[in-house]
Amino acid sequence: MELTLWTYEGPPHVGAMRIATSMTGVHYVLHAPQGDTYADLLFTMIERRDRRPPVTYTTFQARDLGGDTAELVKTSVREAYERFKPDAMLVGESCTAELIQDQPGSLAQGMSLPIPIVPLELPAYSKKENWGASETFYHLVRTLLQPAAPPPGTTREPVIDVIRREGRRPRANLLGATALGFRNRDDVREITRLLHDLGVDVHVCAPHNATVADIRRIPEADFNIALYPEVADTTARWLEKTFRMPTVRTVPIGVLATREFVEEIGTVTGIDVQPLLAHERAGSAQVDASRSLLPWYSRSVDSTYLTGKRVFVFGDATHVLAAARIARDELGFQVVGIGTYSREFARPIREYAAKIGVEALISDDYLAVEQRVAELAPELVLGTQMERHIAKRLGVPCAVISAPIHVQDVPARHSPQMGFEGANVIFDTWVHPLMMGLEEHLIHMFREDFEFGDGSSPSHLHSSAPRGAGGAALLVETDNEVEEVEEVVSETAAPVAVTSTSWLPSAEAELKKIPFFVRGKVRRNTEKFALDRGIGEITVDTMYDAKAFYGR
Repeated sequence: MELTLWTYEGPPHVGAMRIATSMTGVHYVLHAPQGDTYADLLFTMIERRDRRPPVTYTTFQARDLGGDTAELVKTSVREAYERFKPDAMLVGESCTAELIQDQPGSLAQGMSLPIPIVPLELPAYSKKENWGASETFYHLVRTLLQPAAPPPGTTREPVIDVIRREGRRPRANLLGATALGFRNRDDVREITRLLHDLGVDVHVCAPHNATVADIRRIPEADFNIALYPEVADTTARWLEKTFRMPTVRTVPIGVLATREFVEEIGTVTGIDVQPLLAHERAGSAQVDASRSLLPWYSRSVDSTYLTGKRVFVFGDATHVLAAARIARDELGFQVVGIGTYSREFARPIREYAAKIGVEALISDDYLAVEQRVAELAPELVLGTQMERHIAKRLGVPCAVISAPIHVQDVPARHSPQMGFEGANVIFDTWVHPLMMGLEEHLIHMFREDFEFGDGSSPSHLHSSAPRGAGGAALLVETDNEVEEVEEVVSETAAPVAVTSTSWLPSAEAELKKIPFFVRGKVRRNTEKFALDRGIGEITVDTMYDAKAFYGR
């Protein structure tokens, strides 16, 4: 264990709370001290829920440790059942209660209550929140469906044959959407609409808004869709093995991934999906509003300023892989780094990083992430709410793409990440922090005018870069130049007589005459030239000496 000021994931019992809070008729009895009730605020504050999570705490205190804490568990379980009358009950313990070893799940199972009891053993000191959510969902589904499982070796009729024989539309289950997930509510709505357009009915969505009866109806569907592998993958694999239910695993985030998702649906169900894809591929501003405008916008003349933007991506594995692909293959960005805090999904992140030629960062230490961002000096950061804070400190634009999130990332409007409409939302969200090419050029052209004086620059820019690990903070004009300066600091880490440079006003004025799209390179080359030669103050002559040197 280590002491930290912030963490990407809570302990696994918070993941169990997410499952219980997502569902209806499920109650969670948590063996925990009084201080662990803080988790309620995650749901009522961040997601603005109008009710507390369905959780009963045993809330033992220090004086209880000398007595019978096991009896306290039984009393809490009994009172929770009598008060809330749930259809199923989860019973587990927090990280503190784990040390007492009361085994609350086993105690609850021995009480012979007339409802399913799901005991949870979630190792708090080796696992984290997403793993806890995945395990809780898996054990709940397995407990409710195991009695209905067919004998081993039973085969299942192919989906195509079933729907043709019964003359009906295919039925799909959406698995993985939970409370505190990033835009999960809106994603479910968008994918439900997309499936409806394809001729597929959503049979059960779980755990989002599901009941115990809904869970028992899962095998009645023809196939499952694992929307969020961090939560759904273990359950989907068990359903494949036990009920022979096929799983669609393509996560439809981005236009390319959504097309592949639609094609996979067509393969599983036998539906001809080409008419919908052909309509979406029309690729003009006149396409139907239900399709994505991202492909057209990303190749329109006004978006040429996107090409080659350096991007760093960090978050949960699902959203990182999707975001990196969108940035690289759909918007023309250059992905200079990716990473995740989800250690269980480190392999696919490393594989993709190797594919695009960057080094993956697998860490749940926000300080390591901040250091990597400073080293890479990207022009845009895509991450969690912590990367938003990191980017703000470093003067870099940022967009949130993954949990953990803050209240501002739970909009009242429909704002999905998945499907064709989700691609529209992503384009708007990512481009918003960036300056348009013409806008940036005009701001620099008229920088000396009173309207562009100090304090009147756009709110998403910062007038200076923070002090880096290797040298002084240099006064800069744009985010692009902040990043260029950081590169210089890292590239000149070798011992030299002069470790920092400053620009004389005359040199700064001369630099502003250079077009913005090459100004950063000129600044970088000039500062490197000066540092290599021990020049502390950059003059106009230094600039032209550097130009002559690099022009040879």
